[in-house]
Amino acid sequence: MSTDDERIEYAISHTEVLRPPRQTLSTFGTTNIYYYLLTEPSYKELMQGEEETVVREGRVRAERPKVVTPSYLINVEGFSEHAKRYLEMIAKEYGTHTAGLFYGYKNEPRELNIVSSDMNSVVRKLGETIDKEGNQLATIIKGIDELWDVSLLKFIFDMTRYSVGNNMLELGRRGLLDVDRKGVPLEARQSIEQLFASVKNGELDPSALKTELDRWGLFQEYEDRFFRLFGK
Repeated sequence: MSTDDERIEYAISHTEVLRPPRQTLSTFGTTNIYYYLLTEPSYKELMQGEEETVVREGRVRAERPKVVTPSYLINVEGFSEHAKRYLEMIAKEYGTHTAGLFYGYKNEPRELNIVSSDMNSVVRKLGETIDKEGNQLATIIKGIDELWDVSLLKFIFDMTRYSVGNNMLELGRRGLLDVDRKGVPLEARQSIEQLFASVKNGELDPSALKTELDRWGLFQEYEDRFFRLFGK
């Protein structure tokens, strides 16, 4: 194992959610998670007994879970050849059109403060603030200063894993995981309809719709309708 891998493993093993969100990720909408990520300063050894806590505040926006299949993901840009090979192996084992969920996230860092207090005191005060505000989606995470972003990713991964069962259940109850004869889930068909409406209303660049149709291998099916958006 390389030195970088060892550092990442250390950060993961020393990440702790001190106060988890009171709700899981929404199945049918965007979820905004406000986080306080606490770390001991990297210069702690030089402090001669003084107590300081680094507090990073921010928001993670979790987009509505998207129903996808292995064949869809293979056409998504940004995956390496090794990743695509892995997706091909999944498709072979579970089926090309097996429905799963794809979660999109955006981290929006806000403030970084160094508080002259021990971490337990900071956690207690932040907990009181969260209780007063009544924010059910606020969380407090303890991480490692040099690799705080790894600690945040570890939290996001665990939050996703905790939420996916309920998300799949709610989508299944509405039949949105059902796949048609072309291997396209009902939820994806509904999403395409929403994209068409957004392009028609001038709210979305047509290229985003074209990209989505290409990923599903559906552009030929929708081609005439797509060009009618431009009066052609």
